[in-house]
Amino acid sequence: RMSLITAKNLSVALNGRTVLQNVDLSISSAEILTVIGPNGSGKTTLLRSLIGSITPLKGALTRQAGLRIGYVPQKLHIDATLPLTVSRFMALPRRMPAKDLRAAAAQAGLGHVSQAQLSQLSGGQFQRVLLARALLCRPQLLILDEPTQGLDHSGAAAFYRQIETVRQETGCAVLLVSHDLHVVMAASDRVICLNGHVCCQGSPEQVASSPEYQTLFGASTDGAMALYRHEHDHDHDDHHDHHHDHPRGPATTVTLPKRAAGASSKELA
Repeated sequence: RMSLITAKNLSVALNGRTVLQNVDLSISSAEILTVIGPNGSGKTTLLRSLIGSITPLKGALTRQAGLRIGYVPQKLHIDATLPLTVSRFMALPRRMPAKDLRAAAAQAGLGHVSQAQLSQLSGGQFQRVLLARALLCRPQLLILDEPTQGLDHSGAAAFYRQIETVRQETGCAVLLVSHDLHVVMAASDRVICLNGHVCCQGSPEQVASSPEYQTLFGASTDGAMALYRHEHDHDHDDHHDHHHDHPRGPATTVTLPKRAAGASSKELA
């Protein structure tokens, strides 16, 4: 598979403080890569470097020529008194053909809210609006920075299932940052554990069992990445019964373990 972005020996400083050191990372087409790490570990800084909004201190960053990136930010505050419909917001900063807006909304699982005021949407609907907007450029790489912050567990699970559907339908790669361990995609091809540098990386199972991970998140999170593989070689439809065994509950593509002890949802870097 072709590499979309490759970072070699990447170091980044903010206000004179080194936030990331010697990070190696590559994302291939159609891959789902999840970055986890404690608060202040540099996850958002890493995304901003990959997108190009921060210049690294040292290291090499290679992007595929003409790479289209869709970005779903961690938080977007919109004044509730601002009269702005969903379709108008999605068309900012430039007008888009209505059919493109409809297609992106459908892909994001948005439903019929195009004329609704942004201020009337639930948290989950608003995140899907941001996702739809990111899909308008038909991205080859979709980057999501803690996209389920503020959503309850079922809302988060539904959002991640939607992301996987997008990946299956469009073939785009997905780079996902999770602010702590209570939401990790079981569908991730690879997980990178970050704490100013890459502590460990590999399949979700490899990372969950690594000593570096245990040290970083403590014994209290035993089972916090109780991930299982969902078989993706069969069709999903609403009436399909799943008969293969899973260690926990019904078949799903996302596991939502308990929040790690002492973790908060505020990202410092």
